[in-house]
Amino acid sequence: MVKKIVSSYKESFSGLSIEVWWLAFITFINRAGTMVLPFLSLYLTEDLKLSLSQVGWIMTSFGVGSLLGSYLGGKLTDAFGFYKVMIWSLMLTGFMFIGLQFVTSFEGFVFGIFTTMVVADIFRPAMFVSLKAYSKPENQTRSLTLIRLAINLGFSFGPFLGGLIIASLNYSGLFWVDGITCISAVVLMLLVLKQKEFHVKIEKDNTEMGDDFRSVYHDKPYWIFLAVVFLMGFVFLQLFTTIPLYYKEIHALTEVQIGLIMSLNGFLIFLLEMPLIHFIEQKLLNKMRIITWSLVLFALSFLILNVSSWFGVLIIGMLFITVGEMLAFPFTNNFAMNRAPNGKEGRYLALYAMAFSFAHIFSAKTGMEIIDRFGYEANWYLMGGLGFVAVLLMIWLQKSLKAT
Repeated sequence: MVKKIVSSYKESFSGLSIEVWWLAFITFINRAGTMVLPFLSLYLTEDLKLSLSQVGWIMTSFGVGSLLGSYLGGKLTDAFGFYKVMIWSLMLTGFMFIGLQFVTSFEGFVFGIFTTMVVADIFRPAMFVSLKAYSKPENQTRSLTLIRLAINLGFSFGPFLGGLIIASLNYSGLFWVDGITCISAVVLMLLVLKQKEFHVKIEKDNTEMGDDFRSVYHDKPYWIFLAVVFLMGFVFLQLFTTIPLYYKEIHALTEVQIGLIMSLNGFLIFLLEMPLIHFIEQKLLNKMRIITWSLVLFALSFLILNVSSWFGVLIIGMLFITVGEMLAFPFTNNFAMNRAPNGKEGRYLALYAMAFSFAHIFSAKTGMEIIDRFGYEANWYLMGGLGFVAVLLMIWLQKSLKAT
């Protein structure tokens, strides 16, 4: 039995190109240094002494920068290719994160986080498009899952190490590590990954979509899908904004304890996501239904926080949102990638990334304001409710796809 499980685990990683493995390793190095984000709301309230409302505005500027960066990333990727975009985005982001620690005013941090995220999120559409160049079509979902595995392995290290750095040094160390790892990822990328663009093959039937759907702006099912992604991101992003504050203020956890719970998310995804995706693809399970059930788990992960003040509820909530993340993110990304006609990948994937950016704009600010006025309990009810709205949209999307 154990031998069969190990064999199945190995099989889930087989057949991926060496370039995808290098891309995953580069991503791991970059994400391992992303220690600032899980602790950003704590840094702003404790070190800079900002109010929850001000933190909400900073997180909104974070989202606006992410939105603009994702839009520009899609345009630049289609114009110049993913490789150059990825290199310059990573390099500049590294220096900007290092500089961000020296900004201490509210207005300065609003502008600083905005410009940093513009540059940082130019990287995202380019990364998604790179998988079309470095992986075979039949391996795209697994290649994407490997990248996510690297992200989450890095994320499992990041919060824990970040908590230790804060406890032993201070918050400024996080900005240094984040910046240096971005720059290190660029150096490794230049050494081991050759520039390689995929060639678009123009065929009469290169897509099942009609002529009206060759423009993303006429693709109605895709816009329903983007609404789902927005709500999914809106709910999920509470994990990095209001959840750490909830752990600190309501459950009186230390930064190290918060880092450990947050690391549980990344560790479980590292351990289980790849075999899970491989199993789902082998069994040819309905991916749209899987996304729908993942949104149910997202909703429950917040609603359960209102059930009890017992510490174990925090772990159960983290397990729910982690399983939901494992099921939702690879298949929503794969849907966006496969929905795009040849030559339009950058635009489709930019809109996918922009849906998350819109969520960044509204999620943190909404959560902070509700907590400030009505308390954490009201916020968790809202997030659970929005999760179920996304479930209804997924049902609509499935009917819409059948009708086209």
